[in-house]
Amino acid sequence: MKLLLLILVLRVTASLANAISPTEKDQEFAERYLNKFYGPMETIPMTKMKVGKTFLEEKIQEMQQFFGLKVTGQLDTSTLEMMHKPRCGVPDVHHFSTFEGRPMWKKHEITYRINNYTPDMKQEDVDYAIQKAFQVWSDVTPLKFRRVYAGEADIMILFAYGAHGDFNPFDGKDGILAHAYQPGPGIGGDAHFDEAETWSKNNKGRNLFLVAVHELGHSLGLGHSNDRNAIMFPNYGYLDPNTFHLSSDDIRGIQSLYGGPEKHQPMPSPDRPKSPACDPNLSFDAVTTLGDKILFFKDWFFWWKFPEKSTTSISSISSLWPTLPSGIQAAYEIEAKNQVFLFKDDKYWLLSNLRLQPNYPKSIYSLGFPEYVKKIDGAVFNPLTYKTYFFVDSQYWRYDERNQFMDPGYPKPITKYFPGIGPKIDAVFYFERYYYFFQGPTQLKYDVLFNRVTKKLRSSSWFGC
Repeated sequence: MKLLLLILVLRVTASLANAISPTEKDQEFAERYLNKFYGPMETIPMTKMKVGKTFLEEKIQEMQQFFGLKVTGQLDTSTLEMMHKPRCGVPDVHHFSTFEGRPMWKKHEITYRINNYTPDMKQEDVDYAIQKAFQVWSDVTPLKFRRVYAGEADIMILFAYGAHGDFNPFDGKDGILAHAYQPGPGIGGDAHFDEAETWSKNNKGRNLFLVAVHELGHSLGLGHSNDRNAIMFPNYGYLDPNTFHLSSDDIRGIQSLYGGPEKHQPMPSPDRPKSPACDPNLSFDAVTTLGDKILFFKDWFFWWKFPEKSTTSISSISSLWPTLPSGIQAAYEIEAKNQVFLFKDDKYWLLSNLRLQPNYPKSIYSLGFPEYVKKIDGAVFNPLTYKTYFFVDSQYWRYDERNQFMDPGYPKPITKYFPGIGPKIDAVFYFERYYYFFQGPTQLKYDVLFNRVTKKLRSSSWFGC
């Protein structure tokens, strides 16, 4: 009997703990929250008559129902906890998956521009996260997104603190993470990210890719979803970007506006000069052969061409290899094995017959590099000697591909053993008994057998410029 009474006391105590009257501070916060996300209402003083309390209860019930909480109309612990979670700044008040009136873009190619960058991330990582976020939506619709670098775009992307000119100020760290506007002229479609947050490409702080997918859903016409598995659910939750996919709720919502993807739809090229490869200041991040083609990597995309033809094509890295990062820094091919190795920072990936291999990326230190090496500037395989040369700052290492170890006696200075090259390079590849070294907008053709530079060219010379 005593045990039964104890259980009853504990249950009542727990129930009372959850029903503890909110403080004045809690009520003020809740009123601000409900006013912003569930439609405007007058601030209700604690002493207001019963009519006001009933109105507040209705708003709380609406919010509890949206989030799948127990509908009590009271500011209980679970309701306050939900209100305090980091989230999107767009209201939840709409009782439909799209914005009222179903605003949408009346065209299938939409431009975007990144106005500025967060200092929390490398610029190329921001570019990649935004480009990948757009791709999530283009994969399930006929929409294509083209980046522009000047002027007004359909979707302008901005990082900002506090008040930033749209009468919708941010509230500092851990509250509202970002907001976006429905399709339309002017500010319509624009997406703003709170600089008070710590943005990242992983699970530290707030993952920019995940938040961008959500905000761009608004930019395309979607409202919030109460499906907790949907990216359009208003509260932030971390998911692995490498395995992320839209929920069926997200897909149904966006396809209700734009329909499904078209077959064989062309990918728009970035809005650069009409012959972007002929920019006289063009430099490359990495260059490699791949079978009968040459690949020139730059930021999140690459050009590819057949050496004997003047035409070039451009693709995003993620369109072929979705889990590869942007900003590849070095690459080389072992043609006899149909293998291409790709490097970024202290990791590398393997392509075999154009497919990314499992169990990658691997650490560059497994190849024998010392720990002070943080990235590879360039890499090239010599099929005559079956050795790979790795260039790091002003030095290079030589790797024995047959025996799978780093040759002793390295590193060595580039300028001493590669006369006319260095002291630092951007990229290098091997083609028909020559190395081609890239240093900014300059390319040096280097005779492998006679160990000398034979010609100085522009980096863009492969494109018929």
